[in-house]
Amino acid sequence: MLDLTIIIPNYNTRELLKQCIASIYQYTSGISFEIICVDDNSKDGSADMVAADFSEVVLIRNTVGQMYAKNNNIGMRLSKARYVCLLNSDTKLIGNAFGSLVNFMDLHPDAAACGPKLLNPDMTLQNCIRRFGGLKTMILQGLNWHRLFPDGQVSRNYYASDCDYEKEQIVDSIGTTAFIIRRSTWETAGMLDERFQLFHVDTAYNLMLQRKGYKVYYTPSAEVIHYGSQSINQTARAQIIELHRSLAKFNDIYDYFGSSKVLKFFVRLAVNVRCLIKLGEYHLGRDKRVIKGPGAPRLQVAKWGSPKAGK
Repeated sequence: MLDLTIIIPNYNTRELLKQCIASIYQYTSGISFEIICVDDNSKDGSADMVAADFSEVVLIRNTVGQMYAKNNNIGMRLSKARYVCLLNSDTKLIGNAFGSLVNFMDLHPDAAACGPKLLNPDMTLQNCIRRFGGLKTMILQGLNWHRLFPDGQVSRNYYASDCDYEKEQIVDSIGTTAFIIRRSTWETAGMLDERFQLFHVDTAYNLMLQRKGYKVYYTPSAEVIHYGSQSINQTARAQIIELHRSLAKFNDIYDYFGSSKVLKFFVRLAVNVRCLIKLGEYHLGRDKRVIKGPGAPRLQVAKWGSPKAGK
């Protein structure tokens, strides 16, 4: 059995995907691995590039879009390894991150999954740890409370601004940008929730693991550059709407803010108001990105080669 399967879902990020795969082969050593690229019916020649330049990559060509959760699950079902790493196409290795992550998992048999330190393209820290905040915190987040009070409740209770990113630790939730999962985890606890297309897939999976008693770790022993949301920014307005639909759906399915029907009604109402605020920001502001919270790449850097520069 191989040590690691690296699963890369892709949609219209041809040049970033090429850079991502090249960096894996350049830096990964000391482990046996395979790469599975699931192309989600891209129109930019991504799949043809992979076939021509990286013949050793297992390439899946979707004829219709399957979206993020399904594409990663396709890769997990095909995996021949002890671990899988869900990897966004808009990432780049700068060292032997996968060797370090496999070593971390081997040394921590209690770890169901783990994520590394993420860096912005300018090498500043990208906040990837999240805490499961309550309804009040999420309402304040929608009102941009974290911008008015950078060290306030939202920053601490949701963005985990007080986390020490130089310290290995168990976390509530960590993004699936570069997310390593133990085989026994997905075989026993389950795979990604395909009821979500893209947004809140990571939060749902982390919450499911926590509720079942599994541990999710963060480790600074591996570093990965993440350009950030290069697929979803291609259709930003539609994705802002989808993000909020997913948030309401997430609460409906997981009772995240509470289980009563009355409370869920008011949650949907609050989410709709939050969506209108974010759409207003999109239309009136200069920053057209979908995800732009604390630690995100600076605007001019995040647009890597395109004014519409995915998860």
